[in-house]
Amino acid sequence: MQTTPTPPTPPENLIWQKATDDENAPEYIEVAFGDDGNVYLRTNTEPDNVVITTRVKWDAFVLGVKAGEFDHFVGL
Repeated sequence: MQTTPTPPTPPENLIWQKATDDENAPEYIEVAFGDDGNVYLRTNTEPDNVVITTRVKWDAFVLGVKAGEFDHFVGL
């Protein structure tokens, strides 16, 4: 029988930042940068569902966004 691994628990001292300046946005992503070098992401509608990535991968993603590599997703 295969068991599903338990995902790591994010640190409790994270400072979550809204990834929008729209005060009326009903749903948005929040990002937190941990002292452990990880980046934590969640939506405001499911705050217990946290995605964890590394700072290196996050920085590569941000560079890709700035370079327009994901523009084809706009409007989906």
